[in-house]
Amino acid sequence: MSADSQIYRASTTAPVNIAVIKYWGKRDTALNLPTNSSLSVTLSQKSLRTHTTASASSSYSGQDSLILNGEEEDIQSSKRTQACLKHLRSLRAELEDKDSSLPKLSSFPLRLVSSNNFPTAAGLASSAAGFAALVRAIADLYELPQSPEQLSLIARQGSGSACRSLQGGFVAWRAGTEADGSDSKSQEVAPVEHWPTMRALILVVSAEKKGVPSTAGMQTTVETSTLAPARFTEIVPRRMKEIEKAIQEKDFETFGRITMQDSNSFHAICLDSWPPIHYLNDVSRAAMNAVETANRKAGKIIAAYTFDAGPNAVIYYEKENAHLVAGVFKNVLARVSGWEGEFSDEIRPNEYGSLEQKTLMTLKSGVSRVICTGIGGGPEKIDRHLVDEHGQPVSSE
Repeated sequence: MSADSQIYRASTTAPVNIAVIKYWGKRDTALNLPTNSSLSVTLSQKSLRTHTTASASSSYSGQDSLILNGEEEDIQSSKRTQACLKHLRSLRAELEDKDSSLPKLSSFPLRLVSSNNFPTAAGLASSAAGFAALVRAIADLYELPQSPEQLSLIARQGSGSACRSLQGGFVAWRAGTEADGSDSKSQEVAPVEHWPTMRALILVVSAEKKGVPSTAGMQTTVETSTLAPARFTEIVPRRMKEIEKAIQEKDFETFGRITMQDSNSFHAICLDSWPPIHYLNDVSRAAMNAVETANRKAGKIIAAYTFDAGPNAVIYYEKENAHLVAGVFKNVLARVSGWEGEFSDEIRPNEYGSLEQKTLMTLKSGVSRVICTGIGGGPEKIDRHLVDEHGQPVSSE
């Protein structure tokens, strides 16, 4: 193969993050600027990840392309994707202008191949991991010097929460105040090593696409909710300070209380929107009841639920309380898939006699699978490519 038709490749895996202080509402839709700051826990890639390969070559014909989970995606009409690609290309072009010996990758078409090991658009923050992986893989392909924090400004334009998946541990997305969004970026609050005993149990209630897409729901809330202004200007700023302090001090009781309060506040402004937006269902409420029962029995907060824009429950707890929290769900949901891997191996089934019969039956009939996971690191560069040396897509693991 001649030098000018070489296939250049870079691959990365990126994590899912689940917010404990929710992002909901935009002050600028084009730039994906949020009405409030948010904070998330990056989850382990052993359980949830997006694997993306970015490749470029002068031998590629046509426009940029993306294959996601085996299906060709229309990225030409996606303003968000195009914004990311344009920004990354301009950074590569700057390097090429400074060093004429660099191959002119910025002028080559991109072939992108990506796969998730979890359902897309099922309320499991697939777009966050997806855009984080896309941006990180292309940045590696282009050998860009930008830090994860700087790259988060680009990923944010693809998916707001994606900026938080470019780093591990506990990550804040600062809303910023600048009109151009130059200060609306991610910031690591604490690394994964700071609180490695943090765990998360995800109850997958439905793998269907959600009824009201997040972007549309956010705008409805911003335009119609009477409760939203107080959340944006008073409640969230106060909670951000409180939860960051709790994380630094590894104070799970405060962390758990604020996590649950903020989830409830987020769903309250959804219900207060007009027309009202319903993301939770009976299975979601049964999960909340089970968490409240575990906390009541322990006499303190040892478990915390949170729900994004969908019915799936994410339940945080510490490893030492795995039996008291996750063990109850393992007993109730022993027959559903997902009880395997190192995070599940530490969970012993726990008798569930204290749960109400209705809660028991609702969970048993409504949870389709579980995901046992913990806190994890940011994107990782890997050598397993989804594009072969001839530029053709290959299937993922």
